[in-house]
Amino acid sequence: MNNLVILYHRQPFAEVIQNGRASFVDHASPNGILPSLRGFFQNVEHGSWIAWKEEKTDEPFIEKLPAPGNANYFIRRIPLSTEEIRDFYHITSKEALWPLLHSFPSYHSSERANWGNFVAINERFAKAALEEAGDDTIIWVHDYNLWLAPAFIRRVKPDAKIAFFHHTPFPASDIFNIIPWSQEILESLLTCDLIGFHIPRYAENFVRTAKGLEDVRILEREPIEEEAFTPRGSALTEPEATKKLLFRGRHVKIDSFPVGINPEAITAIQAQDIHRARVERISEELHGRKMLFSVGRVDYVKGTLELLGAFERLLERRPELREKIKLVVGTAPAAKGMEVYTTTQNEIEQRVGAINGRLAKLDWIPVTHFARLIPFDEIIAYYECADVCLVTPLRDGLNLVAKEYIATKKGKGGVLVLSEFTGAAVELKDAVLVNPYAVESMDKAIETSIDMPQQEAKSRMERLYDHVQQFTLKRWGEHLFEEFSALDQGRWNKKVVA
Repeated sequence: MNNLVILYHRQPFAEVIQNGRASFVDHASPNGILPSLRGFFQNVEHGSWIAWKEEKTDEPFIEKLPAPGNANYFIRRIPLSTEEIRDFYHITSKEALWPLLHSFPSYHSSERANWGNFVAINERFAKAALEEAGDDTIIWVHDYNLWLAPAFIRRVKPDAKIAFFHHTPFPASDIFNIIPWSQEILESLLTCDLIGFHIPRYAENFVRTAKGLEDVRILEREPIEEEAFTPRGSALTEPEATKKLLFRGRHVKIDSFPVGINPEAITAIQAQDIHRARVERISEELHGRKMLFSVGRVDYVKGTLELLGAFERLLERRPELREKIKLVVGTAPAAKGMEVYTTTQNEIEQRVGAINGRLAKLDWIPVTHFARLIPFDEIIAYYECADVCLVTPLRDGLNLVAKEYIATKKGKGGVLVLSEFTGAAVELKDAVLVNPYAVESMDKAIETSIDMPQQEAKSRMERLYDHVQQFTLKRWGEHLFEEFSALDQGRWNKKVVA
C-alpha cells in the first residue's frame, strides 16, 4: 500500500504546549483504537492523520505537525472555534444523531442542530484529505461525525480509494430514517469503496436502510463465519452477511470485523510491582467479600441506573447476601456543557446515595461509586479483583470493557455478565447474556453470576480468553490491511462499465 490518509475526529496523540512549542504525548484516557490506527502507517510510505482542534485566541494555531518519534506521517488539524465545536459535536452529533444511532428516539432532537455547520466541517475535512492524498492514496474515514466527507471527496476525485469504518451501532431503518438528513448521509456512504462495521447486524441494518431509500442491489451474501460470530440465538445475531453492493455502477464492499484489544498490554501492566500492590490493597479493603464491578462513561445508553436497580433488588430479595457482596461502579464524566449527561450523572449519584443510605452498615457500604475517570492501570487492578464484571448497556456499538476483563482474568475464573445489546455479545457467547430492559432477565443474570460454580466459571472464562487472544486489535488491523491491499491493487472492480 502506498499512502494513507486517516480522517478521525480525535488527534492520535494529546498535544501539550511548553515554552510556546507544541509537542505530542499519549492520551491520558485509554482508547485502544488510537494506537492501532497509528500502527497502520508502519505499512505505508507516508501519510496524514486529519483531526479537528479548538482554535484559541491566546496561542498560535499550528495546522500541521510531524507525528512524534520516527513516524512517517503528519498530523493535520482543522481549526474549529468553540462555537463550531459546540454545534458540531455537542449539539448536532450528540443531540440529533447519537440517540438514534443507539435506538433512543425519545432522546433525539434536531431543533438545535446546526446541519449547515456539520456539512461545512465535513467539507473542510474532505478538502484537507484531498490536499494530502495522491492518486494511489487510500482515504480512510472514521465514524458518524464524518458521514458526509466521502461524498465531498468523491465529487472532486472520482477515482479516489475511499474506506469508512463505523464505530457506533447502525440502527434499523425505521430509526435511522428519523434523521432529517438520512438520504444525504446514505448517498455519501455509498460513494465509498469499502464500508466496515463491528458486527453483521449493523452492516445488515445499513444495507436494508440503503435498499429502502436508494436503487441498491446486493451482489454477494455469505453465511456468518462461526469462528468469529455467533450466527443465531441473541438480540444482535445474524445468520448471513452482505459482502458487496452495486450502487450507481459502483461496487461497494461491506465488511464486518470487530475491534479487539491488546492482551499483551494488559499482561505488561499486571507484571508491574505497583499493580500487585494495588491488587493487594483492593483485596484487603474487600474483607473477603465478593466484588461486582462496572465501569464506563456517563451516558444514558450505558444502563447504569438499570444495573443499580437490579443490585438493589438482589439485596432485597436475598438479605443473606448483605455484607457479603459489594458493587463498585465507575462512571467517567462526559464533556462539559452536555445537559442530558449531567442529568444522568445526577440520577446515578442519587440512586447510589439512596441504596447506601437505606442499606449501609457501619462496616459495609453496598455501593462504592467513583464519579471520575479511573486510570486504565487502576481499572486493570479492579478487573483482577472482581468476581463478576457487569457490562449491561442498553445499547453499545461493541464494548471493550468486556474484552479487557476477560484478558485480565486469563481464563482463571470470574464471571462476565454481558448485555445482548452490545456488539461484543455476538462474539462472546460464553458470557452470561442478559436483556437489560427486562427486570426478570437482569435479576436472573446477576444471581447466576454470583452463584455460578467455580469450575463452570473457569471453563467459560477459558473459552472467552481463547477468543479474545485470537481476535486481537492486531488481527483487526491485519484484516483491514488485507482489505486495503485488495483495494489498492484493484482486486475488486470499483466501477462497472455498462
